[in-house]
Amino acid sequence: MSIVTDHLPDTLAQQAIVAWEHVIERASPAQAQALEDAAAGLPPGQLATVLACSPFAADLSRRKPAMLLDLLTDGSLQQSLAEDAFCQQLRAALAIPDVELGPALRRFRQRHMLRIVWRDFCRLADTLETVRDTSLLAEACIDIALTHTQVALEQRFGRPIGRISGQPQRLIVLAMGKLGARELNVSSDIDLIFAFPEAGYTDGEKRQISNEEFFTKVGQGLITALDQLTPEGFVFRVDMRLRPYGESGALVHNFNALEEYYQDQGRDWERYALIKARPVSGEPQVAEQLMQSLQPFIYRRYVDFGVIESLRGMKHMISAEVRRRGLQDNVKLGHGGIREVEFIAQCFQLIRGGRDLGLQQRELLAVLEECVVLGCLPRDVVDELRAAYLFLRDSEHAIQGYQDKQTQELPVDAIPQQAMAQVMGFDSWSAYREVLDGHRQRVSHHFSELIAPPEEEQAAEETLDNSGLWGDDMDAEALSELGYADAEQSLRLLQDLRGSTRVVSLQAEGRERLDQFMPLLLRACSEVEQPDLSLQRVLPLVISVVRRSAYLVLLMENPPALAELVSLCWASPWIAEQMSRHPALLDEFLDRASLYTAPDKQVLQRELAQEVARLATDDLEAQMDALRYFKASQVLRVAASEIAGRLPLMKVSDN
Repeated sequence: MSIVTDHLPDTLAQQAIVAWEHVIERASPAQAQALEDAAAGLPPGQLATVLACSPFAADLSRRKPAMLLDLLTDGSLQQSLAEDAFCQQLRAALAIPDVELGPALRRFRQRHMLRIVWRDFCRLADTLETVRDTSLLAEACIDIALTHTQVALEQRFGRPIGRISGQPQRLIVLAMGKLGARELNVSSDIDLIFAFPEAGYTDGEKRQISNEEFFTKVGQGLITALDQLTPEGFVFRVDMRLRPYGESGALVHNFNALEEYYQDQGRDWERYALIKARPVSGEPQVAEQLMQSLQPFIYRRYVDFGVIESLRGMKHMISAEVRRRGLQDNVKLGHGGIREVEFIAQCFQLIRGGRDLGLQQRELLAVLEECVVLGCLPRDVVDELRAAYLFLRDSEHAIQGYQDKQTQELPVDAIPQQAMAQVMGFDSWSAYREVLDGHRQRVSHHFSELIAPPEEEQAAEETLDNSGLWGDDMDAEALSELGYADAEQSLRLLQDLRGSTRVVSLQAEGRERLDQFMPLLLRACSEVEQPDLSLQRVLPLVISVVRRSAYLVLLMENPPALAELVSLCWASPWIAEQMSRHPALLDEFLDRASLYTAPDKQVLQRELAQEVARLATDDLEAQMDALRYFKASQVLRVAASEIAGRLPLMKVSDN
């Protein structure tokens, strides 16, 4: 018997021995001897670990001893694969005469899932290699199945031709979620969206159909090739619910229709979903056109505090779902789970990704590192989140690799618990749970701290009487009580603002935000020496941003920033004018220490180099925008430092 079980507890050791006996029994005599020889040459403990801790791998090996023998002898269990190896191997498998697409895809998936689970459970691959290989496996299956499906349909209907370009078309498959970021777990479904470049018709000689009808057939064929359950199983479960209009919407959309939908009807959760979207088929330059058209919807060009309320709502739904569904023992969806780490990173992407281009990445760990660079999160917090994320993903793979089931629930029976502890490197289930609970507590703490409801400020606001300050009933007496000396004049300014075309034509959300903001602004102005003058100087900024109400939310969410803005505008008409011309500078008020510190030349050079390094070298417009913002923000910091008395007059011109 060539299976080493010394490192395993008795129960798991016996499970491994029985599984190996079943493999040998099902093999032919020649295969059995070859399997014994190959197993004897393995590093000690690998074979027993996999057979004991993954009934999925044990059953697959028993049913397909030739597949196991091939993996044991070709060396692929002991080494990483190149990125293009998956597509090359699948093309070679399909090049065999008379081979059918469906069975070939399923055999290919079985072979690589056995390899991926083996390498993960034996810690031959780290977490990132496991998710990368699973993603590359899915991408190869999508690409090859799509090509076969479209070629078959073109033989019936001809090639789909774009009405404007006159060029042949190919379906663009957008991989969403973890597949988009190449972070797929070992037993995951895949979220997809289908798109094609242009409307038009096929050029078939006997029958022509519209491009939409053609690509609908392609999409249906692709889903069937991957998702259909056969005696050989399935390849990947396909989820299309993230497409426009969800399950009730068309299966495919052309680029113009997609862009129009997201700009007119797209919701914040769809922005959240598209952060990781990545084309996995089609011509690269055509796919890039699609991504460029979606970019303005995903990432606003400014710091988007307007999305905070939506994120707060999503966060509340996450917490409520854990309680409602009893998900405490779910390593993905439970408190302190994988989803909460993802939410933390993606919040910063939605809020700041439009201006801080380094956040426009798909990989979670890369985004967390960028949060440190930008000062969004402290180094120690990101280190804790990273360690927890990797531990949780390893746990997820140990759960799913046990029986190849799409679950993230911790096992409740003793043997699966023992197997999971073994894979995770612990002597006992209790030792594993202790470390797991520590990671989850830290993640849960950081999650609860993120965009927490400003309870203290809300409680204070509820005790204030804002009647007469804004709205139909606003009057001079209420302003006088706040300390406005020329209340009648200030009232006229407010009435002019409220009756202006910009305000009258606001959508409901913008009007609601303005109604919440104005009393806060009036009270902030009352805190300086000349409230009337301060209000007069700040109102042009309000007018300039009223249609981009995310700026109002920024100030509502950050009362100290509003106070600093009012104070500086009262002290300097020049700053007030600059703010109305460049509202994006409001972001500078979020960091008071930075606002009142004029950097020296070396710091300026370093900061500018970092800003430019994040931009595409061929994007001249983005580079010019970055330079303009950088110049304006630094001048603001110099002016603020002078007003605050932190910069002597002789140093102002130097800076």
